[in-house]
Amino acid sequence: MTAHMDQEKELGFDMASLPEALGVSEAFFDFQQRLSEVAKIERPVLIIGERGTGKELAASRLHYLSQRWQGPLVALNCAALAESVLESELFGHEAGAFTGAAKRRAGRFEAAEGGTLFLDEIGLVSMTVQEKILRAVEYGAFQRVGGSNSVNVDVRIVGATNADLPGLAAEGKFKRDLLDRLSFDVLYLPPLRARAEDVEHLARHFAASMAQELGLPGVPEFSSGAIQSLNTYDWPGNIRELKNVVERSVYRSAGARIERIEFDPFVNPYGDGEERSTAEFESLSEAGKPLPERVKDLELASLRDAMREASFKQVEAARLLGLGYHQFRNLYRKYKDEL
Repeated sequence: MTAHMDQEKELGFDMASLPEALGVSEAFFDFQQRLSEVAKIERPVLIIGERGTGKELAASRLHYLSQRWQGPLVALNCAALAESVLESELFGHEAGAFTGAAKRRAGRFEAAEGGTLFLDEIGLVSMTVQEKILRAVEYGAFQRVGGSNSVNVDVRIVGATNADLPGLAAEGKFKRDLLDRLSFDVLYLPPLRARAEDVEHLARHFAASMAQELGLPGVPEFSSGAIQSLNTYDWPGNIRELKNVVERSVYRSAGARIERIEFDPFVNPYGDGEERSTAEFESLSEAGKPLPERVKDLELASLRDAMREASFKQVEAARLLGLGYHQFRNLYRKYKDEL
């Protein structure tokens, strides 16, 4: 990280002014080193990474470690806009260019003059818009929508995607010339599964931030089982998913020790009605046993299992059973002497 510090000193800012990036793994440091090196070169860069790996954060760091750090950093998610809207957002439009265009409007290229333009999901841009981006990158000039005069700009392009751009170019879905212009260097963001040493480090950081947001008196600790669960999970959503999982665990723990990690918030606590009833009552269908006794056996077994899984925390046990707290307390008092 010495190279980072030297460059920050040369450019006149310190690490506190940069977007936050955390990690202790070799993959993390290797990526940060490559990013800091290419940041100094006034050329377009492509950032390739899976969803949730932090492509926008990487683009921000690249900007602030570059010679353009005092200029604007302008970002646009190309996937969020229709082609006609995207073209106007990028290049602006002249008055009367289309219905509703009452006056001239500058686009993102002009807004990023002297700085960096970050184009997220650039692999989804239409061929028509790609042609205009190519001209802007190649000649430093473009025309606003509905205009005929060239507008000159000094902008560094940083593109990001999780798409296979060379594959799209081979299929004729991405302009080969634009790909060549944008790929002076290509940075591959490591997925979280390649940063195993960072999972616990990041989890504790997110837990501390969430505890502060909630006004908790301290940061809840993770049990060894919870840490093991975090470390063995595959993290398809990468850092964004880890952040959500940890923050959810902290708020549900209400400041207590985190014993259990719930990765999927969409798990239905009531399950599938038909399958659940079959599974529950097959084990209870002893010949000749009255229904009230079967119900009691089911409630007792469910209560014992939930209490053990929740480490005897009644609020958590109620949640596991899909009951409100007062419903749970009534059930608990009913069988307290038999637990």
